[in-house]
Amino acid sequence: MKAFLRSLALLGFCFCVSMQVTAANIRIKITKKYLNFPVSQNVERHEMRFMVSGKTERYFKIRLATDKPEYWVFSDVSALKGKTVTINYDGDQAGLTKIYQDDKIAGQDSMYHEKNRPQYHFTTRRGWINDPNGLIYYEGEYHLFYQHNPYEKEWENMTWGHAVSKDMIYWQELSVALTPDTLGTMFSGSAVIDYNNTAGFNKGNTPAMIATYTTEMKDREVQCMAYSLDRGRTWTKYSKNPLIDSKEKWKSRDTRDPRVFWYAPGKHWVLVLNERDGHSIYNSNDLKDWKFQSHVSGFWECPDLFELPVDGDKSKAKWVMYGASDTYMIGSFDGKTFKPESGKHYFTTGTIYAAQTFTNIPESDGRRIQIGWSRIDHPGMPFNGMMLLPTELKLKTTKNGVRLFSTPIKETEQLFDKAAQWSNLSADDASEKLKAFNGKDRLRIRTTVKLSHATSAGLNFFGQHIIDYDMNSNLINGVFYSPEDMTSMQLTADIYIDRTSIEVFIDNGAYSYSISRKAEPNNNVGFNFWGNNIEVKNLEVFNVKSIWE
Repeated sequence: MKAFLRSLALLGFCFCVSMQVTAANIRIKITKKYLNFPVSQNVERHEMRFMVSGKTERYFKIRLATDKPEYWVFSDVSALKGKTVTINYDGDQAGLTKIYQDDKIAGQDSMYHEKNRPQYHFTTRRGWINDPNGLIYYEGEYHLFYQHNPYEKEWENMTWGHAVSKDMIYWQELSVALTPDTLGTMFSGSAVIDYNNTAGFNKGNTPAMIATYTTEMKDREVQCMAYSLDRGRTWTKYSKNPLIDSKEKWKSRDTRDPRVFWYAPGKHWVLVLNERDGHSIYNSNDLKDWKFQSHVSGFWECPDLFELPVDGDKSKAKWVMYGASDTYMIGSFDGKTFKPESGKHYFTTGTIYAAQTFTNIPESDGRRIQIGWSRIDHPGMPFNGMMLLPTELKLKTTKNGVRLFSTPIKETEQLFDKAAQWSNLSADDASEKLKAFNGKDRLRIRTTVKLSHATSAGLNFFGQHIIDYDMNSNLINGVFYSPEDMTSMQLTADIYIDRTSIEVFIDNGAYSYSISRKAEPNNNVGFNFWGNNIEVKNLEVFNVKSIWE
């Protein structure tokens, strides 16, 4: 104990130790931007609480390392500069000696250059990320909020992380937006701009950015709101939260992930909420008081509902209802009730989950752009999870009816420099051409392959199937896919390879999938086209810039 007290004194801390040997309090006068914390996954989680003037300023659970840390996390305390913070911690006191404040994040000099850091997919600086939240465009900025645990690379402490971008490619990570409060932790939701001041939060000519989100309480999930008057940098939570508490109606705690948008024909707000077995529709005039209207069964989590023209014709527009597992229905919507006409369909599979589309994109742009969370691990890294490439969604008429297509947005093109292109190659010739690129940690490959037999053929990368197309059973990597021409023996693939992930877009976005990049042990073959006498009709290779440079 004496050694512990001496170490605190050397750090310049005022302190008081509780009666229990395993708990301690330290007091720190904040003079720097960050507090850095050592973390070990081998330590149990314990609660840490920041107290300022006797009130809780923030609290979270953390695996505070007592010995050599596996990695470091941080908390932005710039808003507390000049104040004295008492840190209460109910775990082993030994870890407290390693906490320090600095104007740099621990490991900042090597950030974005780590071995398994994706180079053109968004990842957070430290900690865990999952569902994208509140995707919105406002005054030249695209906002990406997301489920975030700032204090560990596993799920916990659900907070809204925040990043902004001018083009959805190069992102700047900001301070966290919404943090746990006395009601509970911050689950998924959406954001809108209240141009008409329906909620009454606007200030002068500045419209409020309003986030509607789920709070995870101890016994149920409720819907709440917060507003920002400075482009999402700081937030004020509505004093009369929660807005919707529907546990009794549904006899279920699973009522979450509100998706809000303005329905112009009815001049009211719409909220789509996942409740028990599907998506419910609510209406409101002021974003505060919501009235239940209807329910569609068959979805789980993270609803989305939007209108798209069919084949670019706005007079033939259809509505799309979407769920977290990436299935969707096509139908009509009158502001209160969604009526399915077809579905459930899928257009993408793999690591993607809980995708959301942007709101408030200018009408002159007109695109419906989506970002999905990729459930991919990054071994040995102080962060986990990532966002997939932003894609544009379109409705197109196919042999099976109207279906969703998805392709990377045009802004991604700035990342790619063509390195080579060939045509009319045998499988062996194409594999030989690609040998020069086997060592690349990021790459884009665009190819068209023609089969000669209705049996499996495709492309491997160090033994891993990037493409395994079985024309006989209509399967791509084990998932059913039938091309537009039912007798076609040809397949086009646009392949995006990053350090830990691979995304593939088939036949101009008719189907896409994402997988973890996992080479087979001791496999040195690299790229390898295979199949029964296949022809590689087209092969293009692109080098890829890093979004962090």
